[in-house]
Amino acid sequence: MQRCATSSSPTTDAEVSAKPRISIHWFRRDLRLTDNHGFLRALSDHGDVLPLFLFDTEILGRLEDRYDRRVDFIHRALSGMQAELTKHGGTLLVEHGKPIAIWKRLVERFDITAVTTNHDHEPYAIARDTAVGELLAAHGIPFRSFKDISIFERGEVVKDDGGPYTVYTPYMKKWRSLFSPEMAAPHPSEGLLHRLWRTDALPLPMLEAIGFRTTDLHVPPTTLSEELLRNYEHTRDLPAVNGTSRMSTHLRFGTVSVRELVRRSLGSSPKYLNELIWREFFMQVLWHFPKHDQAFKPAYDHIPWRNAERDFLAWCEGRTGYPLVDAGMRELNATGLMHNRVRMVVASFLTKHLLLDWRWGEAYFASKLLDFELSSNNGGWQWAAGSGCDAAPYFRVFNPTLQRERFDPELKYVKHWVKEYGTANYSQPLVVHEVARRRAIATYRQALSGSAPLLTLFENN
Repeated sequence: MQRCATSSSPTTDAEVSAKPRISIHWFRRDLRLTDNHGFLRALSDHGDVLPLFLFDTEILGRLEDRYDRRVDFIHRALSGMQAELTKHGGTLLVEHGKPIAIWKRLVERFDITAVTTNHDHEPYAIARDTAVGELLAAHGIPFRSFKDISIFERGEVVKDDGGPYTVYTPYMKKWRSLFSPEMAAPHPSEGLLHRLWRTDALPLPMLEAIGFRTTDLHVPPTTLSEELLRNYEHTRDLPAVNGTSRMSTHLRFGTVSVRELVRRSLGSSPKYLNELIWREFFMQVLWHFPKHDQAFKPAYDHIPWRNAERDFLAWCEGRTGYPLVDAGMRELNATGLMHNRVRMVVASFLTKHLLLDWRWGEAYFASKLLDFELSSNNGGWQWAAGSGCDAAPYFRVFNPTLQRERFDPELKYVKHWVKEYGTANYSQPLVVHEVARRRAIATYRQALSGSAPLLTLFENN
């Protein structure tokens, strides 16, 4: 029987010795046993490692849909990890609840010698880890965190004066100047699984037990062919072909190591490496500027966005009358993913053609994207709206018809997702492109200049 220690009834040495003596590696965004920095340090430096994952109700409670592919993805990844761990005599402990409450129980249950984890840079994660670190420190338990989800992080790539980069190209050049191949060398944690804490396998909670359901999730493959990397620069913008890596979900949850992808790209695809650097660019922007609910450029918070919920719903459901936009939104709703070129088009359409607040689109993507990552999602939406770092200028308005003609000329992508395209059942366009373009430019220009908005002049067009 476990007994909670209080100030009037301190835990005795005998009680401590009766507890299993272990170290813990806390898995979060690193759901793999191979090439895992923090896990390697737990196994090599401490041993008797109990792997741990928390289904955090502070996060899960914000998910409105109980049919969430991301939770299903995590559960499937944990199941695979558990199967491998049991082969080596270990187990994965999976808990469900608020992190602080869980860690209080773990401190009572085990004699914990150390806790390791890997960095997470998002604002909630930083606050959570600070609170957990303080709790563990109060019990004399070391809490160590390591770099694993990126090559460079936080303030490691900065200007010569120490300030953060807010434009991608100079950041990318500095990143490349600082990079050396050994930075992408693997951390071979898989070679030390004999240092796991030996115990019987613990059962994983079913999805239903944590309030979710099994989905129609199609997990992207974890393999990346050399042919795809060689052709990446030529195929990456074509949504009808398999021309992208489809690694974004694996990077988000750490089921593939970023170091492996960097190593693969070094000799095969400089363009693909640039895309990995874009991800780290947005990560460091969020680290330096964590107020992600505000426009990075404050003047853009003065834009008088339309409050047109009917248009927003049509955009969400893929009924705008612009086939590339509609195909992208239907792909998102059906799979949790969307081709990156199409993401730019649909985001531009929402913020420019419909003049709807980028935060509406960002929140919808956050609720649907299988590969949702706060830094990239926020960075991408503010880029499209013109309000973010290295953003497209406000007068750049994608023409969705020309984008479709250029990147889906044979309509393969459109016809796959918009079955009624070309028939009388297809939606009429919500707006006329040229009218919407002029409205957007005029509205942005006046808001950014501080003049009174002229949005009503276009409202009936």
